[in-house]
Amino acid sequence: MIVVVGLSHKTAPIGVRERLAMRRETLPEILQRLLAHPGIGEAVVLSTCNRVEVYAAAPGRGATDADLAETARGVTAVLTSMGGDAVSAHLLRSHGNEAVLHLFRVAASLDSLVIGEPQILGQLKDAIEVARETKSLGSTLGRAMHRAVRVGKRVRSETAIGEGQVSVSSVAIDLAREIFGDLTGHTALLVGAGEMAEAASKLLVRGGARLLVVNRSPERGTALANEVGGEYRAWTELERSLVDADIVISSTSSPRYVITTDLVRAARKARKGRSIFLIDIAVPRDVDPAVNKLDDVYLYDVDDLSKIVSESLESRAAEAARAEAIAQEEARGFEAWTLEQSLTPAIVGLRSRTHAVLTAELSRSLHGKLRHLSPADREALGMMIDAATNKLLHGPVTKLRALAGDARGADYLEVVRDLFDLAETVEMPGPNGAHHPAPRDADLIQPSKRAGTRA
Repeated sequence: MIVVVGLSHKTAPIGVRERLAMRRETLPEILQRLLAHPGIGEAVVLSTCNRVEVYAAAPGRGATDADLAETARGVTAVLTSMGGDAVSAHLLRSHGNEAVLHLFRVAASLDSLVIGEPQILGQLKDAIEVARETKSLGSTLGRAMHRAVRVGKRVRSETAIGEGQVSVSSVAIDLAREIFGDLTGHTALLVGAGEMAEAASKLLVRGGARLLVVNRSPERGTALANEVGGEYRAWTELERSLVDADIVISSTSSPRYVITTDLVRAARKARKGRSIFLIDIAVPRDVDPAVNKLDDVYLYDVDDLSKIVSESLESRAAEAARAEAIAQEEARGFEAWTLEQSLTPAIVGLRSRTHAVLTAELSRSLHGKLRHLSPADREALGMMIDAATNKLLHGPVTKLRALAGDARGADYLEVVRDLFDLAETVEMPGPNGAHHPAPRDADLIQPSKRAGTRA
């Protein structure tokens, strides 16, 4: 099973979240830091505007609760070293089935700031790709991530949770409409030309606003402005653009403020009393929160969008419930699959233990009262032991396999391991001194024809 440690808009304010905000190009280094911890064998980092979460698995297979606890401690240590002690108090930690369900809800956009937003699935795929390139994605986490993507796709195709305008960008434009009503005749400035800026630009132009685009990359900024009929301006013209704009939406990937108090103060003076509204949808934040202290300046960040978000959720509550049911169903299916994977080595161990005990007893007899038997008779007795093992365990093995879909399956499996001491099963010598190979999985269900005939 897996572990998740991280924070989101639900567990931490933006001032804490931005301490852990990561750019895509830094993820490989962070993944390597995670893998350097002895308790972490696999890792995926999901970093978006509203969450930073590490999904991890312990080294090897068959991790115990103690192993997963050590994995969680390792992830917590790395995140705390990056964001400081202030981050630790806000970290969400879960493992096992709870962590799997959380992952599936994230992929289904049920845990997003805007329920139903489509970007999260692409962001999750990017995180998986980076982990694969960094070689931090193994079989345990890989299977969970593969299933999570499937959950996201199912929710998009089987529910209408994503219908309408459901994204951080669309909520920002809704806020602008609440402030200005009709956007016609107003000038909107986009600072940054990334994915969220592109979505916002189309909505602003559709609403009738005149659009300015300021971006560090002239090629990207010009392309976006041309696409929507706006005007591109160089980064050096940011102050002039702030003077012209009634609405400013900023979404760069800068690690520090790009719109400072001094910059806004100068723009406010030139605007001669006209109010300016800034909507900062970047994490880390683009706009210095101190600008809110200036007269006629109104700043909103992603945490301030929650009121509009809660209102938009009401209309999609039924679809969200359907999406929740899908996530729950898939989580139960993944739990059953995981238990089935755990059952196989337990069943093999059970057969090996039983076979070893019977073989040891036969070996003692062959060195005692039955030492006069010919090689052919000895071989026949060995085959009888094989058949007896298969017949003896056929019923218990069949019932064990049926537990894969049972909510109590994990508990029963643990009891079987404890009763037969399967964690320490070793091979025993056969009646002729040879070590018997590990049994084939097929032998655990149905005795072979040869062994059955001899028995």
